[in-house]
Amino acid sequence: MKTILEAPVARQIPKELHIHNETRIDNYFWLNNREDQNVLDYLIAENDYYNQETAHTKNFEVSLFEEMKARIKEDDASVPYKYNGYWYIVRYEKGKDYPIYTRKKETLEAKEELLFDCNKMAEGHAYFRLVGLSVSPDNTMIAFGLDTVGRRQYTLQIKSLITDEIFSDAIKNTTGSSTWANDNSTLFYTKKDEQTLRSSEVFKHKIGDSEDQDSCIFTEEDDTFGVAVYKSKSRKYIIIACYSTLTNEFHVLSADTPNENFKLFQKRIRGLEYSISHFEDAFYILTNRDKATNFKLMNTPEEATEIEHWVEVIAHRNDVLLEDIEIFKDYLVVSERTNGLNQIRIKRWDETLDYYLPFDNETYTANTGTNVDFDTEILRYTYNSLTTPSSVIDFNMRTRTKEIKKEQEVLDPNFDKNNYTSERIWATAQDGSKIPMSLVRRKDTLLDGNAPLLQYAYGSYGSTVDPYFSTIRLSLLDRGFIYVIAHVRGSEYLGRDWYENGKLLKKKNTFTDFIDCSNHLIEHNYTSSKHLYAIGGSAGGLLMGVILNEAPQLYNGVIAAVPFVDVVTTMLDDSIPLTTGEYDEWGNPNDKTYYDYMMTYSPYDNVKQQAYPNLLITTGLHDSQVQYWEPAKWVAKLRTYKQDTNKLYLLTNMDAGHGGASGRFEALKEDAQEFAFLLDLEGISI
Repeated sequence: MKTILEAPVARQIPKELHIHNETRIDNYFWLNNREDQNVLDYLIAENDYYNQETAHTKNFEVSLFEEMKARIKEDDASVPYKYNGYWYIVRYEKGKDYPIYTRKKETLEAKEELLFDCNKMAEGHAYFRLVGLSVSPDNTMIAFGLDTVGRRQYTLQIKSLITDEIFSDAIKNTTGSSTWANDNSTLFYTKKDEQTLRSSEVFKHKIGDSEDQDSCIFTEEDDTFGVAVYKSKSRKYIIIACYSTLTNEFHVLSADTPNENFKLFQKRIRGLEYSISHFEDAFYILTNRDKATNFKLMNTPEEATEIEHWVEVIAHRNDVLLEDIEIFKDYLVVSERTNGLNQIRIKRWDETLDYYLPFDNETYTANTGTNVDFDTEILRYTYNSLTTPSSVIDFNMRTRTKEIKKEQEVLDPNFDKNNYTSERIWATAQDGSKIPMSLVRRKDTLLDGNAPLLQYAYGSYGSTVDPYFSTIRLSLLDRGFIYVIAHVRGSEYLGRDWYENGKLLKKKNTFTDFIDCSNHLIEHNYTSSKHLYAIGGSAGGLLMGVILNEAPQLYNGVIAAVPFVDVVTTMLDDSIPLTTGEYDEWGNPNDKTYYDYMMTYSPYDNVKQQAYPNLLITTGLHDSQVQYWEPAKWVAKLRTYKQDTNKLYLLTNMDAGHGGASGRFEALKEDAQEFAFLLDLEGISI
């Protein structure tokens, strides 16, 4: 007879945590040790329980996976782009999970050169990720980063593109990215702190040298900052970027003289954010200087980069967020956001042209794409919407004509984009603010309050989730679901102030905005609490944790992926990856003001004796961003406190990190698990 597993009950070992003359008791602190076999046994027991309880959906999961996979063109390829005399292409082959990187010299009719076949490289690894491809200026070598654990600690290696030999140079614990000096023998890269995983040091490597011969040329001493190193688009400068949530600092060096010292561009000033782009004899600076909350564009001569020399090019506007720029020989392209919508502005340097690309609805995303060529009049951008598959478009900035280079194929004979409709709607927040939502559904889905609805948001770091097309999402829409992206405060959807009003001591706006959106959707008959579901990951998982404590009655089910839920304990532990760099986002709880505020919303600290919705909580054992023990502790505490018979599952990927499984199709299996959970709650099994 098959043994029926009971829900795992984690043992309680009280741990006293003292600060600010207060004591917290954490009964599950012991789960913070991935080397402890008792911890692993608990995670495995939770996985076994999940598998038992969802056994009746396994066949459905498989069919959902096959359905999602069938919509994807397996033998696909990227739109080629040209760089330094070569066309670069990423392609996939039928039945294979990983990309193949190739290039062709000068023309697309030339013989294909294989750079990497990730399918072969991934053999024998449960997780595999290749990043940071960087080709030497003479096109003979390529540097790359490898991670086979999922913890984002990459081993940097170099390959000859002449002989296909991988050099003996193997540098561990890097960010995976690197950049070449113009001498073709010097490589700059960034290393991480072994414990906190903060990128903190920039090294210079000579081809053929061992790692211990590399010289550290820059160390970031402030543990709230990280560093990166890259080359300007003009290829003239190597740039070291020092960054925190609120402050930037750059150092520059001619790529022709890698053995010289870097020059400080402008010393850091707390609260001064800026980024730099090089063009001819000047640098262009996107900055919030002079209280330019939505940023403005300035420039300064190459030889006089300090702030007092910066001159305004595009002024600050209260209703327009300046997000990014692309520099070409004859054109400046500016990415803006107005009333939440992407805008692409094109200006000639000689001021004979200045216009915007036309877009015609409210649920679209348009971004500049891969534009590595400096001397061209072609701008590459991408466009899609909640109802329109993605397109890669080459736009002639002089003639204003466009060529669609590629349209996303949806390999489903039943798919017709005309069967779907999208709209932007607005909820009213508790403080009177209007919160936008982007919504998509099938046209035949009735708005009578009975439709299942999945509401998503992220809402942190100023990261904006624009409305985008998804072939995976069709598996929900075609079964009657409505899908909503709530553009809550904490993102920059409505400008920089939208972010500033969703962080630090205003963080709760993110949570109440989401709840207010849910109430709006129910009140206006899009759905009901019996059919409303919520989903979020990482910082969006924090959002899920808060709404579960504050408004559990609104939702029938919630999915929290790799959720950041043990806010106070994590932010008090500066040995954990990301903690110190997060102080400007969440606050530093060593300061009692922030401690007290965090304690009012931290999901783990606010679990209550109440009924909770059905819950699926996922994590990765090797997660470098949100440690696995946060969701594990949370689930253990929920099992003790919750007063209902609803489902509560913890699913741990024992082979992956923050991004989940690697490979195109392995990741789809995780989507299928989540969708099967939702659809099962709706009684849908086909």
